[in-house]
Amino acid sequence: MSTKINQLQLLQQNLQNLSLQKQQIESQLTELESALTELQTTEKAYKVLGRIMVAASKDSLIQELNQKKEIAHIRIKNFEKQEESIKRNIESTQQEVVAELKKSKDNKKN
Repeated sequence: MSTKINQLQLLQQNLQNLSLQKQQIESQLTELESALTELQTTEKAYKVLGRIMVAASKDSLIQELNQKKEIAHIRIKNFEKQEESIKRNIESTQQEVVAELKKSKDNKKN
């Protein structure tokens, strides 16, 4: 039974880690959307390369940011699928632990 409880704790940690990673990607997505909005209203565009900023084609930057945005959306969907899978595993494991506790309790009564 203690292995099931350990497994449950590990699943909950995994879920928490996934949630944090998903939040980071969502934050990046917000930044990308903000950058795209700004690019729509500006004449000149620059790209950060290491420690310097260089002039860049507005269209190429928009294309690059849209690609990054698409990748971020895909990653978020993958995180959501993983979260759902882990949540199902958590529910299943919780049910197993409860069943084992009930069984143990019933055996002690007899």
